Amino acid sequence: MKVLVGCEESGVVSQAFRDLDLGHEVWSCDLQPTRGDKDWHICGDVIQALRSQEWNLVILHPDCTAMAVSGNRWYGKGMPMNDKRKEAVEWTLDLWELAKARANRVVLENPVSVIFSHIDNVQYIQPWQHGHGETKKTGLALHGVPPLRPTNVVSGRENRVWRMPPGPNRKRDRSKTYQGIANAMANQWGEQKCK
Repeated sequence: MKVLVGCEESGVVSQAFRDLDLGHEVWSCDLQPTRGDKDWHICGDVIQALRSQEWNLVILHPDCTAMAVSGNRWYGKGMPMNDKRKEAVEWTLDLWELAKARANRVVLENPVSVIFSHIDNVQYIQPWQHGHGETKKTGLALHGVPPLRPTNVVSGRENRVWRMPPGPNRKRDRSKTYQGIANAMANQWGEQKCK
């Protein structure tokens, strides 16, 4: 199976698929260099990566800064940066449609976001459903893949990500996919037969 994990700098999801050792060809793609396996990273535009070949599965992690509802006081209707939200939504919807044209199985991941009012078939998950005693409600728009099933429900409901202190890596570290969620994606969607 050929898998593209778009807008993924961390390499967590793409590595989880490669760790299955099922012979998948799994690439991450981001404008930034990866913290993961450099041999399997496309440092560039995800749109060009999508157009470069056919894919069996595409998992997208578009930038949530302007779209997350937590940013409504800056990006909401009537707010100073609302134009940036509109641009982000338009770009993300174009990305979603292109991905569906290039692969029959597509997932778009974002925290609670205005993007999900424009896309059907959205599932919400939490880290505590996949072995991490934390909260970070995250949406998954699903096309051609089943909903992600909980793998390891644990106690604890700390909101660690929201409480991260300011710093140069805050945005990067807040956007990193939890390992338990990445493993669930790989195990549940990586072993599913291609259509």
